[in-house]
Parts: sequence; C-alpha cells; structure tokens
Amino acid sequence: MLSEDAQWMLNRRSLNIDLSARCPLECPRCQRQFDWRDKGMKVPGRDITMSEIVKLARFYNKFHFCGQLSDPIHHPKFDEILKHLYENNIEAVVHNASSARPTKYYIKCFEAHPTARWVFGIDGLPEESNMYRINQDGKKLSDIMLEAKKILKDPPTWQMLIFSYNEKNIEKCIDMAKQNDIPIMISQSSRWFGDEDVYKPKNKEYLNAFFS
Repeated sequence: MLSEDAQWMLNRRSLNIDLSARCPLECPRCQRQFDWRDKGMKVPGRDITMSEIVKLARFYNKFHFCGQLSDPIHHPKFDEILKHLYENNIEAVVHNASSARPTKYYIKCFEAHPTARWVFGIDGLPEESNMYRINQDGKKLSDIMLEAKKILKDPPTWQMLIFSYNEKNIEKCIDMAKQNDIPIMISQSSRWFGDEDVYKPKNKEYLNAFFS
C-alpha cells in the first residue's frame, strides 16, 4: 500500500510544455530573442501533434502551457488541444502574452476548456506594456482578459513584471485590477543584462518583489 506522500506524488502528474516555436513577440530578455533571433537564427522547434497530446493526456492530469520559447495561443490547434483536455477532465493552466490572434479565437479557446486557468502577461498599464512585450497590443489583450472573465469558471490572472518603465504605475495597475475584479500578480524579472540594464527597476525594493 502506498504512503500518503507516495500517493500524492502519483496523483500529481503535471507537465509544463511548449507546444510550438511560434510567438510574434520580441521581448528583449526572452531566450528566443537573445539566443536566436538577435543572431539572425530561426527559433528551433515544431508544432506538437494532436496524437502526441492524446498520448500525453493518458498519463498527465494537469498541463501547464507556460512557454519558454512560444506562446501557446499560436499553436494552430490550441482550441482542439484544450477541448480534448476538458473532455478528459484534465486541468490546464495557460500563460498568454500575445495579442496577435483574432479575439474570437481566444473566446473559442475559453469555451473549449472553461475550467482552465489563464494568466495574461501585461507588464504595466495596457498602453505601456509593449515597451517590453514588443509587438503586443496591451489594450486588446486587456479586453481579451475581460472577455475571459465572462466565460471561465475562475477569473483570469493579470501577471505584471516590474520594469523601469512601469514601476511608477504599480498602484494604478492594482487599482485597475480591483475595478475589474481581476486578480493581479506582480513580480520581478530575473533576466537582467547586468546592473546597468535599461529595463531593471530603479527602486531596489522591486528587485525581489512578489505580491498580489
């Protein structure tokens, strides 16, 4: 007979996976940017297939789509992947920062797995987020986040990384989150290019910040 700890580990079959190598953002401190794109190289990887997802879903009971090299929304069959997980009672956590797909596609994904947890990366006020999340339409993604709140069982989370350009607006972001009844998670980045990094917060208290 398994111990309680062993049973807990057996039940906790969680997977964090990159579904592709697709992401239109050009975040300066992202690995895909400084390891490949800045050197004129193609980001390695391919689209995972539905048959591979089906096989993985037989073992894992929770999927984290927190891309290190991609944004999950850009997998061409992401809605189908979410639908399959939902129909098989598999949890999903989706981290999304790209705003490039049509709003109706995001809604399709929300509807495909209404119990999934979504985390939206908007670093600062919507109109300033693209200072780091280059190519992101922060206002559009903010509106999509509010659409998610109407459909999902649990409200989405607004994730904000603290940078030099947004540290003065932290309280405004917190107020905006409260007004829309959206949980906000504020944390620091660890991807600095030395002490003189232009994105690094000037207030040293924010270098080890994590609060919500």
